Amino acid sequence: MTIATTHERGITTLTLDSPANRNALTARLVGELTEALGKCAHDGDVRAVVLTHTGSTFSAGADLKSPPNPYTFVGMLRQIVTLPKPVVARVAGHVRAGGLGLVGACDIAAASSDSDFAFTEVRIGVAPAVISLPLLPRMDPRAAGRYYLTGERFDAAEAARTGLLTLTADDVDTALAPLLDGLRRASPQGLAASKELVTARVLETFDRDAEDLVQRSASLFASSEAREGMTAFLERRDPAWVL
Repeated sequence: MTIATTHERGITTLTLDSPANRNALTARLVGELTEALGKCAHDGDVRAVVLTHTGSTFSAGADLKSPPNPYTFVGMLRQIVTLPKPVVARVAGHVRAGGLGLVGACDIAAASSDSDFAFTEVRIGVAPAVISLPLLPRMDPRAAGRYYLTGERFDAAEAARTGLLTLTADDVDTALAPLLDGLRRASPQGLAASKELVTARVLETFDRDAEDLVQRSASLFASSEAREGMTAFLERRDPAWVL
């Protein structure tokens, strides 16, 4: 199993548990996470979901050797957005590429102050296409422009400033405690109705742009430039276009 599940006082924690590949988004992990989220949606004992990780990396993004079907991945992101219960990202480490899509899809996202983030797609010849569905409606446009285009790393404080994160703190669990307590005090109906209000713009983006972005992503990944970028990444060298 790549997803570990625990439950305490109405909060179900889903842990990405594949540290050997830095919790890369494989077809298996995406499938198991989709199944776990589905169970949470229909479990009356679950008031909210926390999405976290083992190891020093929340997620390294799509696994280049065993990637998920793009439609399945988009479906999982949409599932997080439409789940009738809040989903909270708890990050204590590195987040790269598609992993940022998971963070962006969550309703609340918190990270330890030593966490860092990067949209690395541009450096292997592709683009953050499908993860734009939850991210662009929530992030500052100028910040998204910078980090999409440069692929540079940015820290948790900058991630919070740009809208990727809700909050950051030295101790992420201490910071999350009052938020989780607030969710426990909220009514299930109130949470579901309130979530519908705050996710409406994100869902509009899914409904309007999902098909176009899946096709755009597929075209990029099939290109000769992407093949060079992915080969260079796996061989731990610079791709041919680096100046």
